[in-house]
Amino acid sequence: MDNVELNDPPYGLEKEFNTLLTADAIHFLSLLTSTFNNDVDKLLWNRTARKVHLDLTNSYPDFSPATAHIRNDTTWRVAPVPRRLQNRHVDIGDTAPCQTERFHQALVSSAQGIQVDFDDGNCPTFYNQIKGIFNVYQVVHEKIHGLPPVSQAPILMLRPRAWNMVEHNMLINGREIPGPLFDFGLLMYHIGRRLYENESGPFFYLSKVESFLEARLWNQIFIWTEEKLGLPLGSIKATVLIESVLASFEMEEILYELKEHSAGLNCGIWDYSASFVNKFGHRPEFLLPDRSKYVNMEKHFLKSYMDLLVQTCHRREALATGGMAALLLPKDKNSTEYESVIAAVTRLKLFEINAGVDGFMVYDVDLVAPMQKLFQEHSSGPNQLHVIPSMKISQSDLLVMPAGGVTLFGLKYNIAVGILFIDAWLKGEGHFYYSGKVEDSATAEISRSQVWQWIRHQVKLEDDDRTVTRGLVRALVQQVERQLGDESQPADLQERLHTAAELFMEIVLKRDFPEFITTYLNLDHTFLRRKF
Repeated sequence: MDNVELNDPPYGLEKEFNTLLTADAIHFLSLLTSTFNNDVDKLLWNRTARKVHLDLTNSYPDFSPATAHIRNDTTWRVAPVPRRLQNRHVDIGDTAPCQTERFHQALVSSAQGIQVDFDDGNCPTFYNQIKGIFNVYQVVHEKIHGLPPVSQAPILMLRPRAWNMVEHNMLINGREIPGPLFDFGLLMYHIGRRLYENESGPFFYLSKVESFLEARLWNQIFIWTEEKLGLPLGSIKATVLIESVLASFEMEEILYELKEHSAGLNCGIWDYSASFVNKFGHRPEFLLPDRSKYVNMEKHFLKSYMDLLVQTCHRREALATGGMAALLLPKDKNSTEYESVIAAVTRLKLFEINAGVDGFMVYDVDLVAPMQKLFQEHSSGPNQLHVIPSMKISQSDLLVMPAGGVTLFGLKYNIAVGILFIDAWLKGEGHFYYSGKVEDSATAEISRSQVWQWIRHQVKLEDDDRTVTRGLVRALVQQVERQLGDESQPADLQERLHTAAELFMEIVLKRDFPEFITTYLNLDHTFLRRKF
């Protein structure tokens, strides 16, 4: 028997803790982790080695000749899409299940699905993980009055943490358990069979996958789990989020590795854009301009990525889904601002529909109905698997950076988002509202990435020709902190915002780019010593 150490239950969650972390569930987590621990280590080492190789050789990613036979074989397909996944027009994104009210609101909506998010839109405190998994458990086992049965509710697209995250509160053989194995293992143990029996899953999102080898590992985990829980092969279906530029060159291979377990691929703008800075930000040719002015899905490198994703998926009869609309609708439906938000979201999502996506996400529940109507008006049937873009997407199409500079507004906006995200994390929340949008770790990633890169390359502002330096950024951080703060707030809230501003400066001034802001914060003493 493996040695397992588990922290005490979070305050106020003793019932939830004892329901989930039974002796049998802990044994299952222990077996799962000990079986795949070495593979997780290799995965992370391979990521580091790949980055080092690209840097040492000053080379670019490309479609690999070693796997050309997979791309060139026109005969293979993923397993057929399950009935309940065939219509994915509109899902509700960034739904952290620890936020009970929002989670339940999503369940009674008309959305096709819910992104049950333990990753980008969630802060992974022990309280939030236990509360969130328990809330899902309660819903699947139909213990909440007033909610539809799981077979009739929007499908649950469960999104465990990515491989860069660890669970600090559970050690197996002296090592912290990988975050995704903790989330996936508990969810599968407690609700996997019930979801399968209700033709409602288990369906997953896989975050931040960087290569087909990582997809292969997930496939092995799925097979092992199905065997242990007595589920048929292929019961688990997963949508891989293509959030890394490296993964965009291996989309066919990723689908191939997950063939029996694939629910398709997903494209989103901000994590993917941030990955360019993550992998190549020190190279001048990959200088990414102001996202608030020059970066959107219509730009060539992002449109090429979306076109390739749709083409790849539909050739293999897999679903291709788009990103999330982050805009929030004003309460006054008769206001010009309301009409403006509807128009903006419609334009962006119509662009994705015309590109051939089978669905996308919205954050605001009130956007579900108008976006479903938009899909019905501009496409036929439950999906667009019949739409296969014919263009040839090359290496240069995926790597060319858009033209543009840096504005003072964009610099200050990125600073504000970065500070507010850290502030949200320090109070145990994974997303927040700012300037009419929901912001989460994806927008925090691109925000801090751009500030780091602009300092690194000493870019000049379009507004007044000033150079983006450490001194300028520090002065703007102080200015933004004052604007975001409120002197009438209690001293501890003011201190938390100041701590967030200092952490933001620390991150953007690092000599070497911190790979993920969430990893950096999750391992920081400021986060670890807080009691949630």
